[in-house]
Amino acid sequence: MNKKVKIILVDDEELFRKGIIFLLENEPHLEIIFEASNGQELIHFLKTKEIKPDIILMDLNMPTLNGIEATKTIHKNLPEIKIIALTSYNSKTFIANMIHYGAASYLVKNSTPAEMIQTINEVSANGFYYNQLVMEVIQEKIAISSSKTATAFEAVYLTLREKEILLLICNQLSTQEIAHKLFISTRTVDGHRNNLLIKTESKNVAGLVVYAIQKEIVKRTDIELKKPF
Repeated sequence: MNKKVKIILVDDEELFRKGIIFLLENEPHLEIIFEASNGQELIHFLKTKEIKPDIILMDLNMPTLNGIEATKTIHKNLPEIKIIALTSYNSKTFIANMIHYGAASYLVKNSTPAEMIQTINEVSANGFYYNQLVMEVIQEKIAISSSKTATAFEAVYLTLREKEILLLICNQLSTQEIAHKLFISTRTVDGHRNNLLIKTESKNVAGLVVYAIQKEIVKRTDIELKKPF
């Protein structure tokens, strides 16, 4: 029996929360373990409960503690938890902020149910899910503030195999898919990914992808995004 993906939904609109919960509860591999109306309720739950989510669906505009501040706190203290920004805002500034602070994906509220389920599944399987718009924002907005002076050193610092695996990670391939493509074991893929995280000082796979694009170790033109839904 496959392990269920544990989810927390954070949104200040109760009617919206109930609708999303109803949708997700129809998916047998997903389990809602908590719902919160703001970031403060979420942080309190994470601090006081042993059970932790795999994924948090996080609204941005909330009272008391907004989604951006909550994401910053969680990414710092619990980087293994994957956060999907769920918001009405689709501006590049909001996207850039959420990705910069550790969001694994960015989903607008007018997305279809199928888009939401696929985003959750992709983040659960691969650690992140970035569509074409998010990739453009990473390159255009976040990379502007990043230093490119160390790019040549960093490119040399990574082995050829690590760079090969990094490219496949950026192409949103799972561990199993990478292993199959390169004719190596999943354990070997995990080892290389862990080395990449250590060398780049990234906290998770989403951060690793942002780092790779920021430093131009992987070019966006080399990334073939999965076709949407």
